[in-house]
Amino acid sequence: MSSRPDDDASALGRSLGTSHLPAPQARRSYAIALAIGGGSLAVFALGGLLYWRARSEMNDVALASSAKSVTVVEARASTFRPHRHYVATVEPWVQAAIGPQFIAAYVDTVLVRPGAFAERGQILATLDCRDATATQSAVAMQARAIDAKQKALANEASRITSLLEGGYVAPNEAEQKLAGSESQLSELKSTQARLAGTSLAVNDCILRAPFDGEVSSRTADPGAFVRPGNPIVSMVDRSTVRVTAEVSEGDFSDVGPGTPVRIKMLATGQETSGTIARLSPAASESTRTVHFEIDLPDPRRQFPVGTTADLSIDVGAPQAATAVPSTAAEIRGDKATVFVVDGDRAKKVVVAVEGEEGGTLFVDPLLKTGSRVVIQGRSLLNDDDRVVAKLEAAVPIPSSSNSVAASPRP
Repeated sequence: MSSRPDDDASALGRSLGTSHLPAPQARRSYAIALAIGGGSLAVFALGGLLYWRARSEMNDVALASSAKSVTVVEARASTFRPHRHYVATVEPWVQAAIGPQFIAAYVDTVLVRPGAFAERGQILATLDCRDATATQSAVAMQARAIDAKQKALANEASRITSLLEGGYVAPNEAEQKLAGSESQLSELKSTQARLAGTSLAVNDCILRAPFDGEVSSRTADPGAFVRPGNPIVSMVDRSTVRVTAEVSEGDFSDVGPGTPVRIKMLATGQETSGTIARLSPAASESTRTVHFEIDLPDPRRQFPVGTTADLSIDVGAPQAATAVPSTAAEIRGDKATVFVVDGDRAKKVVVAVEGEEGGTLFVDPLLKTGSRVVIQGRSLLNDDDRVVAKLEAAVPIPSSSNSVAASPRP
C-alpha cells in the first residue's frame, strides 16, 4: 500500500521540528536547510584549495642562501695624471667708458651703436656746448686785449727806463711803469690759463674713440643730460683677450708663468689652449687667492668678453691606474669600495681613489685589470654573497681622460 503525500510531509515536518507547519512550508524550510549546508561545504572546499595553492608556491629556501643577479664590467688599464679645474673670466685687452670729463651738457648726437667698429680718433658722440663755446670766445678776446695792453705798457716802460740815464725822468716813475707792465703780464697768463680750461671744456663736447675697438654698449641717446663721469658709449678691444682667474694660495706653484692651460669657452663651446702670461706676486688679503692671466690673440674677434671659461691645468706626471665606471664604487674620502665577482662569489674590495673624469673612476692598480666589477645590484650585496653575473660591455674611457684625470680635492 503506497503512502500519501500528506503522510510524507508529516514525516518531514517531524524530522525538522516543523510538524506544526503545513506541508508546503515544511518543504520550503527543508530546501533552505539544504542550501545552507551546501554553501558551507563549498566555502570550506574553496578555503582548502586556496591554502593548498599558497603552500605550493611558498619558497622554503632562505633568500640569503640564493644567488643574486648582478651586472658586471671588466676593469680596464689606464693612466692617470692629476689636473686642476678653475673657473675664469674672459676680459678684453683694454676697455673704456666714454663720456664727458669736465662739462655737464645735453647729448646732441650719438653716432654708433653696440657692435659697431670704431677706429682711434673717430667721433662717437657730440654734446650741445654752445655756452662753453661762447665762454671760450669771450676769454680768448679778453686774453687778446690784455696781451695788447701789456705790450704797450712794456714798450712804454722800456722808453722811460732809457731816459733815466739823462735824468729826464724820476726813477720812481720808471719803476711804476715797469711794475704795471709786469702786472699786465701776470693777468695775461691768468687769462690764458682760463682760456686753456675753456678749451678743454669745448674739446670735451666731441667724444672720440681712444683706441681701435668695438662699441659694447650705448647708455645715452640724443636729448639726455650727462654730467662728468656719465658714460655715453663703452668700447672694448678684443684683438687680444685676457682670460683671468683666481686660485687658492695652495695652488700658487701650479700656475706659474709659462704653464700650459686647456681652455673651454662656455659661451661658444670652443676649446683652445694657451699659457699663463702673468701671475700676481701677492694674494688677496680678503680671499687669500692669487690672480693670474692668460693672453689669447683673437684677430677674428670670436670670443665674447665678460663671459666664463673653464680652465684645466695638468699637475705632476702620468701614473698607472685602473679605470672603472663611477657607478661601480662607493666613495668615501680618498677610498672607494667595489664588489668584484670571483667565480660565483662577490668580494668587497677597498682601493685608493686617484681621480674621476667623465663618469670614469680611476683607482689604484691594486684592482687588477680584467676584474669583473659589479655595476648593478651592488647595493644588495654583502661580502662573499653568491651571485649570478651578467657581463656587460665596458663603457669607453673618455678621450680626455686616457692620459689625464682630475685629482680628488680635499
